[in-house]
Amino acid sequence: MNAEAEIVARLDCATKRYGTTLALSEVTFDIECGRVLALLGPNGAGKTTAVKLLLGLSSPTSGTATLFGGDPRKASNRRRIGAMLQVGKVPETLRVREHIDQFRGYYPSPLPVKAVVELGGLQGIEDKKFGELSGGQRQRVLFAIALCGDPELLFLDEPTLGFDVEVRRAFWKQIRAYVSLGRTVLLTTHYLEEADALADRIIVIDRGCIVADGTPTEIKGRVSGRRIRCITDLSPDEIHQIAGVSSVSREGDRTEIIASAAEQVLRELFHRDASLSNLEVTSVGLEDAFMALINKEQAA
Repeated sequence: MNAEAEIVARLDCATKRYGTTLALSEVTFDIECGRVLALLGPNGAGKTTAVKLLLGLSSPTSGTATLFGGDPRKASNRRRIGAMLQVGKVPETLRVREHIDQFRGYYPSPLPVKAVVELGGLQGIEDKKFGELSGGQRQRVLFAIALCGDPELLFLDEPTLGFDVEVRRAFWKQIRAYVSLGRTVLLTTHYLEEADALADRIIVIDRGCIVADGTPTEIKGRVSGRRIRCITDLSPDEIHQIAGVSSVSREGDRTEIIASAAEQVLRELFHRDASLSNLEVTSVGLEDAFMALINKEQAA
């Protein structure tokens, strides 16, 4: 298989305008077979617009969107995808198994019911009505419905929204099980830990433009140093003046500092404020890199 055949979807210099509003500006990226691509960005950044172009729900103002090398609106291409979106509703009076049977009927070669139930983690609730399910169970049903057609490419839009930590991590296992079959996922999420745990590649979009593209490790590498949390009488402006400080924020009585030279900054903090307390020093994570990228772009 050549490199071109491994590309399942692509935006090429895609621009989308809604009247005078520029939602997406000359965005280019590929989605490679067998990978998880996470699309991150603040609200209104252009993530949903990019997904709609790839799903064929909207057309670019200029540039192109392709799905399996062709038009995303073409029925033969759309039958090869599944989508779990934060829009629309399913009937609450139907039982889980009935929902599965209904959606399987839309495809010429659907997954067997047993496989859908197992991949969706629905064992034991097949005969329950949708309206009787918990929020986490409902999300799993929507995930299973998206899998009914045995899709080669799966779009997941905020799939674990509202989940508690335990349920979210269990859902990650189901996504990994799907990808292990050689399938591909485009994930949008506000949970940066989720992107870090699942994605092979992360694209950060802000104000319609790509501001970062790389592996989670590469994205995190955009912010060097460590995070310092403490309670101090020093003002953010005073801390900013210390050599090696990249950013400072304060919430309540807690101050958070990103420092490229943590040891040097700590010595200076103690020198300037002998009452400094509740000190915590950790490595920077994806959230720090994300916020630094967005803040840098918005300040430009």
